[in-house]
Amino acid sequence: MSMKESKPNLSHSQVTEIVKQLFGLTASIIRPLPSYDDQNFYVASSDGGEFVLKIMNSADSQNFTVLELQTHAMNFLHQRGLPAQTALPTLTGQLMSLEEIDCGFGKQKYMVRLLTYLPGTTIAKITSSPQILYEVGKIAATLDKVLLQMEHPNISAFQRKSFKWNLGSIPLLNQYLHVMDGDPVQKIVKGVMEQYQAQDAPKLTLFRKCINHGDINDHNLLLEPDGPSAYKISGILDFGDMSNGYFIFELAIAIMYMMIENPNPIDVGGPVVAGWESVFPLNDAERDALYLLVLGRFCQSLVLARHAVIQQPENEKYLMTTAKTGVRHLCRLWELGKEKVERIWFLSAAQFSQGTVINSSLD
Repeated sequence: MSMKESKPNLSHSQVTEIVKQLFGLTASIIRPLPSYDDQNFYVASSDGGEFVLKIMNSADSQNFTVLELQTHAMNFLHQRGLPAQTALPTLTGQLMSLEEIDCGFGKQKYMVRLLTYLPGTTIAKITSSPQILYEVGKIAATLDKVLLQMEHPNISAFQRKSFKWNLGSIPLLNQYLHVMDGDPVQKIVKGVMEQYQAQDAPKLTLFRKCINHGDINDHNLLLEPDGPSAYKISGILDFGDMSNGYFIFELAIAIMYMMIENPNPIDVGGPVVAGWESVFPLNDAERDALYLLVLGRFCQSLVLARHAVIQQPENEKYLMTTAKTGVRHLCRLWELGKEKVERIWFLSAAQFSQGTVINSSLD
């Protein structure tokens, strides 16, 4: 089944019916929200409540255990003071419900959840100050550290060996590389993959393990004002890419996505690293791997987005959001080289840590 056929495409009337039938709510406002391969709706009910209805694609809907774990993790983080969404129970007390729906490709089963709606503005819509970037690093490290305490009988399901978005899956890009035939950037992607295999893959045993959120990007973090010129993180969204990985993976992913819309992308790494290390200082092997892992995530994003567009041409604008500027950043990082980029990042991070620039509002 293609991605297009597995992605849900519910009409407003179908959403109204599901919300009423499963949760006993009368929807007064329904508004679509962007999504990569699922379908999300903002739903306001007539009694004043605000929610997000999330309908998983039919392929991922079959993996009940992983979805249950993600839902559990969101609740676990929320209970420990992190601004994660939580799932609301159906009328029968379930946090997830597998529903048979016809979206134009015959009846298929889609996992449905109603999540709390979190206030705030996505980082993508705000020019990221060093203070915001510091908070991003800090919350990313805090999240992974808190998840170390999580227990669940099926926690081993996060060992998603062939999950293409795990940073350890950079070698899997080989099977998609043909989508870049004729593009000069393909040479850089191949170079990054070769260096990853030679330099980072052998060091995996030196990295500290954890469960990764896996998608700390500028559309998955919400901000609210915190005083006249500062912001605090008011929401962490989309736990669909969770998997077992390493702390350094999460940091690399956060840096890469914070670079996307930033007018000075090379300067992003320093404050994010400083925020991260205020919670979880890096060891030597992790520091040494960071540059290549950030490039690896750019390559994943670029190649997998191109592949997705072939399957979902009607969703091209959203799918290529990151890739558009990502190509430029990847080329620039590659051109500058590891030594120069690391010097910029770690020098800047050290200055932050000495408190010369910033005071964190999350303390």
